[in-house]
Amino acid sequence: MKTINVKCARSFIGTVAQNSTLLDRSILENIAYGLVNSPLPEHIELRETLLDPSLPDLAQAIREGANPEEALAASSANVQTIVRLVRDAATEADALGFIDRLQYGMSTEAGPGGNRLSGGQKQRVALARAIVRRPSILLLDEATASLDSASEHLIQMALERVSEGRTTISIAHRLSTIKNADNIVVMSQGEILEQGTYTDLLARDGAFANLVRLQTLASSDEPISEIQTEDANEDEEYLQEKIDNTEFAKVRSLDNTGKSTPVAENSDSGETLAPKDDKTATKGRSFLSTFFGIMSMARPHLFFVFLGIAGAVIVGGSYSGEAVIFGHTVSSLSPCLSPASIRSNGSLYGLLFFVLALIEFFANVISASSFGRVSEKLLYRVRVLALKSLFAQDIQWHESENRSPGTLISYISADANALSGITGTLLGVMLSIIVSMVSGIILAHAVAWRIAVVLLATIPVLLSSGFLRLKILARFHERHAKAFSNSVSIATEAVSAIKTVAIFSLEGETVQVFNRSLKAPYTATLKTIAYGNFWLAMAYSMSNLVYALAYWWGARNVAEGRYNQQQFFTVLPALLFSAQLCGQMFSLAPDISKAGVSAARVLDLIDIGPENLLESKNSRATNDPEASQGMIEKQPIRSGGLAVRFNNVRFSYPARPDIEVLKGLTINITPGTFCALVGRSGAGKSTIIALLERFYSPASGSVEIDGQDISKIDGVAFRDDIALVPQESVLFDGTVRFNLELGARVGHTPTMQEIESACKLANIHDTIVSLPEGYETPCGSNGGQFSGGQLQRLSIARALLRKPRLLLLDESTSALDAESEKLFEEALEKTAKGVTVIAIAHRLRTIKKASTIFAIDGGICVDQGSHDELVARNEEYRANAAFQTL
Repeated sequence: MKTINVKCARSFIGTVAQNSTLLDRSILENIAYGLVNSPLPEHIELRETLLDPSLPDLAQAIREGANPEEALAASSANVQTIVRLVRDAATEADALGFIDRLQYGMSTEAGPGGNRLSGGQKQRVALARAIVRRPSILLLDEATASLDSASEHLIQMALERVSEGRTTISIAHRLSTIKNADNIVVMSQGEILEQGTYTDLLARDGAFANLVRLQTLASSDEPISEIQTEDANEDEEYLQEKIDNTEFAKVRSLDNTGKSTPVAENSDSGETLAPKDDKTATKGRSFLSTFFGIMSMARPHLFFVFLGIAGAVIVGGSYSGEAVIFGHTVSSLSPCLSPASIRSNGSLYGLLFFVLALIEFFANVISASSFGRVSEKLLYRVRVLALKSLFAQDIQWHESENRSPGTLISYISADANALSGITGTLLGVMLSIIVSMVSGIILAHAVAWRIAVVLLATIPVLLSSGFLRLKILARFHERHAKAFSNSVSIATEAVSAIKTVAIFSLEGETVQVFNRSLKAPYTATLKTIAYGNFWLAMAYSMSNLVYALAYWWGARNVAEGRYNQQQFFTVLPALLFSAQLCGQMFSLAPDISKAGVSAARVLDLIDIGPENLLESKNSRATNDPEASQGMIEKQPIRSGGLAVRFNNVRFSYPARPDIEVLKGLTINITPGTFCALVGRSGAGKSTIIALLERFYSPASGSVEIDGQDISKIDGVAFRDDIALVPQESVLFDGTVRFNLELGARVGHTPTMQEIESACKLANIHDTIVSLPEGYETPCGSNGGQFSGGQLQRLSIARALLRKPRLLLLDESTSALDAESEKLFEEALEKTAKGVTVIAIAHRLRTIKKASTIFAIDGGICVDQGSHDELVARNEEYRANAAFQTL
């Protein structure tokens, strides 16, 4: 492999990762990216079209209301070919059905990382992306782990069709997905234990046979060859017929793209578009209101504020003192005086300049140090408040358009850093300039008012030109921040999804998208710079105009005998120095205007936080984690499971209020029971979990925990009794111990014994201690140092560490092998006694012992009962079981 060109080798490979990542583009673009580096001649002809804005423009036009059929017909032949190939691949991946029922069909945006699609939907799109290039080698890393049995069966049949003539390598923990494999390799600890066909390995009754026993739905005491569902063939035929009637009957032909009315797709994580009125958009704050809003947060540091002001006043007044000394120095150097007198006066005024320099030096140190200290305190405070406000927003807000992670992080990084323009040493400089100007005007009028009156008329001209430029630059920075935030998001996404970019050779495409995102802001920036720099030149030239007027008018008054030489050279520097400093202040306009816009954005973000967050703006910063939380009070730990009730719940995602996901769902879960939710991908199962965590609120009906409607509970303290193991586990860039401790209850620091106990239950302790640094091992960005199965076990351990009363498992064992899954089930039986457990599972083996299984379909509960009861009376459930029979 070292001798092969990497990009060339990857062009023959199609990959579906365990946790596939989609880019923040339309579904059409995401699937079409599989064609970018394809070696097939018919695909190479499409490469130029894939890299130009044709596909993004088509998707954007459809989202803006264009008729999909007309928009496609008006596109080039290459675009039409790409759309046809994409739809063919989506059909093979069992994705076209749900895609066509989305509001914009193929033009629907997937969101950052694909977060606007459910796990199963995202996996099907990723599968379509892999097979659209017709690769010679197909790599499947748990490609169907997020899918229900029916979808998995359909995709397996599709994979068998598309795998003809190509090499397919599949990593699978669901052994039912590899029954037809030509060669199965069983590995453990990096070594091959055995290999052969499915039948051969069962006959050997070795490691593979043991794995099969662990996953079977029948009794493990029965011989492997006899483990099968009684009516498997009939059930398979029934489910295939039902799928054909309900799924593919809704798939539109390629000639009728976009014709049909969108049908509700019960997505587990609905598409969230930008709200019409963005709560964090700048509310038209003036610079003064923004400045005073920031300064109001400096009340705990008033001593240093006044100390900085005193230093700035001394620095500003020193310029007038310099003018007085300069006037006397010039008059004392007259050739009419004796040499001794000139030397004496020179020594005196030289000493005065030296003393003035010392005073100005110490005053500058005091002013800069004081304002710098206050600035750092304010920046720390603002960052904390901004982060708290980000955490206080609901999921809908975070998933809205134009709110990518990179954009939101800019509030804490770039915007907070820009605040130093109005809170740090620049504030001291500005104050010194103002004091210098005021004192210079007063001194000039006291010494030679006739000269001062004329020169004073030039100051409004200086100020007006400077303020006009300040306003122009403020508008420029505001537009700049909005325009380039999209570019930052694209770059951030490309770096975070670098594996996906590398696998599909999307480096060139990403650069093209990044360049296109820069063009419009770049053009607008050039125009603003040209216009703003005209006023910058005016501001800089004003000081020289004042010099010209001052020398002409001053010389005339001295010549007429109204003032002497000393008075003239006292007034001249007093006013001219002030004028020059005004020009200097206006040269700081870029920093000031940028800081003003950034401060307004941050204040707007803080303002939409909870009331106690707003009240905490003026309180002294604290390092106490409990005090800094503010929104969560420590609750006493109670034992026993929680009762859960969904009472006629109807729910639509905010972006699609007319499309119901849950349609009058009613389920009751008694405390301390193990319950499960089953159903096809997109049936609404993960939506139920999201409502229990109060990520969203129902449109009607109620979600009750222990008899309380959670939508009416203040704060989020109720979550202390709940632990969630999500489908896609997330670890932070810290140590293993740090990530595990995050699962503990608020205010409780778990002991090492508690952490190890939770890890042993999750079957991850041995893996951790085998690492060189043990529990202090860094997890890397997004947990990149661990495999998918290890990430899931760490997530399970983190949840168990909380000792919850309600445990939510969203496909929590999908990435685990059969042995780890079996160990987790045994641990769950021990630790979950008296705890309410709600599990979403596509592997029916994991929920066979559930006291109640709720069959969810179309946003309602269509049946409920134990595993045996559902197998006996529910044909679809029995057919799902048949697909998983080994």
